[in-house]
Amino acid sequence: MVLRLSSLFLRTLREDPAEAEVASHKLLLRAGYIRRAAPGIYTWLPLGLRVLRKVEEIIREEMASIGAQEVHFPALLPKEPYEVTNRWTEYGDGIFRLKDRKGADYLLAPTHEEMFTLLVKDLYSSYKDLPLSIYQIQNKYRDEARPRAGLLRGREFIMKDSYSFDIDDDGLEASYQAHRGAYLRIFERLGLNIIPVAATAGAMGGSKSEEFLHPTAIGEDTFVRSAGGYAANVEAVSTVPPAEIDFSTAPAARVLDTPATPTIATLVDAANTIAPRSAGPWTAADTLKNVVLAVDLPTGERQIVVVGLPGDRAVDLKRIEANIGTYLPTAGEIGVEAANAEDLEKHALLVKGYIGPGLSLDAAVLGSEGSSKLLYLVDPRVVSGSSWITGANESGKHVFGLVAGRDFGWDGTIEAVEVRAGDEAPDGSGPLEAARGIEMGHIFQLGRKYAQALDLRVLDRNGKLAVVTMGSYGVGVTRAVAALAESNHDDKGLIWPRSVAPADVHIVAVGRGEEIFAAAQKLADDFEAAGLEVIYDDRPKVSPGVKFSDAELIGVPTILAVGRGLVDGAVEIKDRATGEAENIAVSDAVQYVLSTAGR
Repeated sequence: MVLRLSSLFLRTLREDPAEAEVASHKLLLRAGYIRRAAPGIYTWLPLGLRVLRKVEEIIREEMASIGAQEVHFPALLPKEPYEVTNRWTEYGDGIFRLKDRKGADYLLAPTHEEMFTLLVKDLYSSYKDLPLSIYQIQNKYRDEARPRAGLLRGREFIMKDSYSFDIDDDGLEASYQAHRGAYLRIFERLGLNIIPVAATAGAMGGSKSEEFLHPTAIGEDTFVRSAGGYAANVEAVSTVPPAEIDFSTAPAARVLDTPATPTIATLVDAANTIAPRSAGPWTAADTLKNVVLAVDLPTGERQIVVVGLPGDRAVDLKRIEANIGTYLPTAGEIGVEAANAEDLEKHALLVKGYIGPGLSLDAAVLGSEGSSKLLYLVDPRVVSGSSWITGANESGKHVFGLVAGRDFGWDGTIEAVEVRAGDEAPDGSGPLEAARGIEMGHIFQLGRKYAQALDLRVLDRNGKLAVVTMGSYGVGVTRAVAALAESNHDDKGLIWPRSVAPADVHIVAVGRGEEIFAAAQKLADDFEAAGLEVIYDDRPKVSPGVKFSDAELIGVPTILAVGRGLVDGAVEIKDRATGEAENIAVSDAVQYVLSTAGR
């Protein structure tokens, strides 16, 4: 059916809405695709739904191509399955919880691992039923503390989540690769530039994980890549540690007075004054700073952790959040922040600005036995035999020549510092460069975490019960609409790729004569008969300027103007992406647009 602007449920805006921050948010609101219902929650209007459904259809076609079958779960879910996997607690404040009239607890689903697992457990009991891949396209809910950027980070969003079920790890690998290939085809068909990068599994768990990032300056994810082909989310980058050093002849550590040196910069200045060295001036890279962090666990406990890192490096809290779970007693969603004054008061030996590991010549503080021992983790660059200037745990004093492995130990290593452009790729493929991107998809080899917790077992080939191994695969559907809008626009409005555009051609009747509207109507009917989707601006009392502005704002790939040229039997056809326009005979217009649309 032809969409006529005289009756279409649409109102465009001339100015950017005050709450809109990024281009996609501004343009989707201005062009009448969505409307804000509440912070992070949006209503989809007719044009927006047309784009959304086309994105969904591409996803469905590619999922069908790998044999995945569609199901649909409720968004309102009972508490009990999430208690079994501990995620009712681990999600903390990140989910919406509610009670029914009888007092039973429910949640609005942030994700559906438990429900998929229980469904397969209910229906399947043999390895002969596997492999299986099932998926849904469903609304998800997360109580974002600061919803932003319109559809890119909201409280309600639509996601395609699929799960594979296999009898063994080889089957999981095959399912994982099938989904990976489907994702690459989905993004190619959508017209989205995507870079697959290595990622951490985080609270999801599992052995292998990749993100599909759309490079853009407004992206919330930082990733790195090398000219040799390495690509990873910064949380997943592994530092190439230096070789260990023989410290058998290293001089003993010594404590020196370093008054008024609570920062790395002041410490380096003081070191070059009171203890100059022949090998060259001291730099921040020669210092070991010890950062005190507070980790908020899902249980409500607040645990203090100290991280030692070279003084020329900055802490990356997101990397710590992604990697610190190895050393914590509780898995799940956690928060990491710098320890506050109240935290430090509980540990008297932690002298702000002068914290150091080891014996500090007087008392056991970090990384060695003693009553004040805390969890102490170090950056991988802190290797056995490396020598440092660091705090002496006494105001105005630092230790010079404190040797790792001789004078202090540690509980483990952690990727804790910001990855810099120029750092070496862990696979030796060259220096890294940094970029930002929007996460469009994420795939995990979950393994047996959820199947074990929910007792999903089937009889294997030997007639024995075996725990099923699972994969999880997500695509942000509403986020894809936003990313497409973000990467396909100019100063006039949206420019949709043909694969998801709300229509193939936008016909504009320019003028007041009845013959113009009659010709435009006939063209709209002819285009529809040829299998093309049409938006027709048939508004009789709207100026040509407003009609063209709306057409450019809405962003249909082809704009066809019926106006003065009609007396010569011609219409103007404009390519929205290039801005190029041609006068085409009315009789050739349908075939011309069909050819440009690749039909």
